[in-house]
Amino acid sequence: MTSEHQLRAVRERIDTIDQAILGLISQRAACAQEVARIKQASGGDSGFYRPEREAQVLKRVIERNPGPLSGEEMARLFREIMSACLALERRLKIAYFGPAGSFTHAAALKHFGHSVEAISLGAIDLVFREVESGAAHYGVVPVENSTEGVVNHTLDMFVNSPLKICGEVELRIHHHLLGMGSSLEGVRRVYSHQQSLAQCREWLDMNLRGIERISVSNNAEAARRVRDEPDAVAIAGSMAAEIYGLNAVVSNIEDEPENTTRFMVIGNHDTPPSGADKTSVLVSAHNKPGALVGLLEPLARHRISLTRIESRPSRRGMWEYVFFVDLEGHQRDAQVAHALAELEQTAAMIKVLGSYPKAVL
Repeated sequence: MTSEHQLRAVRERIDTIDQAILGLISQRAACAQEVARIKQASGGDSGFYRPEREAQVLKRVIERNPGPLSGEEMARLFREIMSACLALERRLKIAYFGPAGSFTHAAALKHFGHSVEAISLGAIDLVFREVESGAAHYGVVPVENSTEGVVNHTLDMFVNSPLKICGEVELRIHHHLLGMGSSLEGVRRVYSHQQSLAQCREWLDMNLRGIERISVSNNAEAARRVRDEPDAVAIAGSMAAEIYGLNAVVSNIEDEPENTTRFMVIGNHDTPPSGADKTSVLVSAHNKPGALVGLLEPLARHRISLTRIESRPSRRGMWEYVFFVDLEGHQRDAQVAHALAELEQTAAMIKVLGSYPKAVL
C-alpha cells in the first residue's frame, strides 16, 4: 500500500471518529437541557453550577486519560465541553479583577471555560460587591503568587465579606515580551505591572539594561499602550498578545520558570465535598504569649495538614492580627469538623471562608 493510500485510510478513520465525537457531544448537551427541564419543573433555580461535580469529572478525565494528549490538555478540552453544556442551562456571569487579557481573566476562563459572560472590573473590592449584589454569579480574584507573596487586598476583603470561597485556580505565569515589531532593535521603553517587572528583573538586566521600565496598573494596560507605541514593549501574557494584536518578541522571560499565581473563586454558597478539598479559615487569637501555638494545636492533634498561614492586621485594634489558614480537607470531614469545633473554643474569633475542590491543574 502506498503512502497516499495509507494517508487516505487514516483520514477516513479520523472522519468517522469526528462524526462519533460530534454525536456524543450533542448527546451530552441534550442531557444538560434535560437537567434544566427537571429543575424548572421542580421549581428549583439554584445549584445549576456544581463546582465539586465538575472537579470530580475533570479528575476522572485526568486519571483515565490514555494519551497521547497530556492530562492538562484533555482537562482543558473537557472543561470547554462542560462550559458549553452548562450555558444551555444557564450562562454564568463571572466577574474578574483587571481588564481583558489580564492573568485573572485567563484564570477565570481556565476555571469556567469560554461559554460564560466575563465581566471586567477595575478593583478587587468591586468584584466582591458584584457577586454580593447578585449581578455576577461568581468572582475570580488573585490571592497569592509563588514568588511575590500574598495579595493583601484580597485577604482584607474576606474579613467583612459574607462571600464564600467556592474554588481555586492555579495559573502558571509565563511572561512574554510583546511589541508591534519582531525584534528588540529600537526599543526605548518597557511597560508592565510592578510585580511582572520584578519577576523578570534578571532577564531585563541582561537583555535590556538601561531601557526605561515603566510601571502601569496591570499587564493588559501595558499591552494596550504598546499597540500605539512602536518603540515600546510590554511584559504580559499570551492572551493580551491575542487581544491587542501584538507579537511575542521574546517568550517566557520570567526569572522563575515555576512562577505560579493562585486565584480564588468566590460565590454566595457553600460547596459540598468533592473528595479532594481544601478549607480556608480566618481566625484571630487573644493577645497573649503562645496564642498562635494554641490556635494550631487542635489542628495538629487531629492531624490536619496546613498548606498556608498568613497574618494581617485586624484593623480593630493596635497590634492585633488575624490569621488566614488553608488546610487539607473539607469542613464536613469528621477530623476537620472536630478540629474547627475545638479551635472555636480557644480562638477570639473564627470564620470559615469556605471549603472547595483543590485546583485540578
